Amino acid sequence: MKKSFLTILFLLAIIAIQAQENNEKYLDKVKTLDSTLETLYAVISGEKGEERNWELFRFLFKPNARLIPSGKNKDGIYGLRYLSPDDYIKSSGKWLIENGFFEKEIHRATNTFGNITQVFSTYESFKSKSDTDPFMRGINSIQLLDDSNRWWVVNIYWTQETEQNPIPKEYLPKH
Repeated sequence: MKKSFLTILFLLAIIAIQAQENNEKYLDKVKTLDSTLETLYAVISGEKGEERNWELFRFLFKPNARLIPSGKNKDGIYGLRYLSPDDYIKSSGKWLIENGFFEKEIHRATNTFGNITQVFSTYESFKSKSDTDPFMRGINSIQLLDDSNRWWVVNIYWTQETEQNPIPKEYLPKH
């Protein structure tokens, strides 16, 4: 019994040390709102066959954070799904690598009150960094927490642009 207890304590200590190392390794990625959002887009982007840094992806999110895609179902009714970061990796990670995917922020509208921030981040999606025409556009509604030490992604709720639901001009770059 004592041996099992000591083994568990040892494993917990290793996990704590690894968590601290990850915190130090990635802390510069979440020091500012800009760096956090840049990292969010960069970490899911990559050429076909390029592995993503899922450890860094998970590091961006507060525990119990959600990724919430929305869109029309086959009956034309809007719905949504609630995903944890790990659910997102399981459902989309393989596709991102097999197809190549780059998501680029083209406009941002930010609202902050105290330590909470809501960002409407308009994006364009490409299969390769060299592509010039996006295959998809949409808006990410990203909620973040500034805990005075770092920024955390709390939720990302998004929908894609369609012919029936074009992105409003106020959420597009001004030319």
